[in-house]
Amino acid sequence: TRLRAVFADELFIRRARGVLPTPAADRIYAKLRGALGSVRESVVEMRGFDPQTSARRYFVGVAHPLGPMIAVRLRERLAHAAPGVEVAFSTRSRPVEQERALREGGVDAAIDWLVPERGPFREVTLFADALVAVSRHGHPALRRTRSIKDLKAAAFVSLRPRVEGEHPVAGIREWQRLKLNYVLEVSEILEIFMVTSQSDLFGLIPRSMMKFGREVFGLRPLSVGPKSAPVPIKLVWRASRETDPAHAFLRKQIGLACRDVIPRGSG
Repeated sequence: TRLRAVFADELFIRRARGVLPTPAADRIYAKLRGALGSVRESVVEMRGFDPQTSARRYFVGVAHPLGPMIAVRLRERLAHAAPGVEVAFSTRSRPVEQERALREGGVDAAIDWLVPERGPFREVTLFADALVAVSRHGHPALRRTRSIKDLKAAAFVSLRPRVEGEHPVAGIREWQRLKLNYVLEVSEILEIFMVTSQSDLFGLIPRSMMKFGREVFGLRPLSVGPKSAPVPIKLVWRASRETDPAHAFLRKQIGLACRDVIPRGSG
């Protein structure tokens, strides 16, 4: 138990500080975590789970741009429901090796539109989003952009692709097939808001962020685009955690935090 606590504390501190372990340490920890995790989960199942007294620690990845607000609402909920439970977060739009981290236990749960296609994982859809083309308020082409042809003639800023070839998510793939003129690629979704608001470039943002984009950045939605399919935003976790009552509690709280943040009818 003491060895498990030492490793858990060290990993939690490194995550919170953004310090990445060496590959060798990563491999050693992955092996130890697997063995110790099995013992931990067995003990939890025998003793039951009490959120008021639990001191569990988790790491959650959130690629969606509303991730920071989801994190805030989750922390607020846990402060009341499980004051001893601690959660650290990564809110990168392009998470690094997330599938591997989920598989090895470095990430306990992830909120994303891209999820592993195969492997020992479980997933559930938290909410449905969609993409919408936007421009700054007062853009000279805002009223003239009335067709797909007009859209293709415009210049866009985009998020650097995370996958090669056709996108696996239909709601994103439809926009991809338009072959828009992307003249600038960025690494974080929120950079699209900033660039679009300060230039004549158009951008694609999640519909759930439209209210934020309008009120904070003065963005305006364009009236044209493909007949877009929804973009499901999912929660994914290792199948081995399915019956862990503490992890089930975390998943429920994440779902409730998303409901607190996501506007109704955003997808």
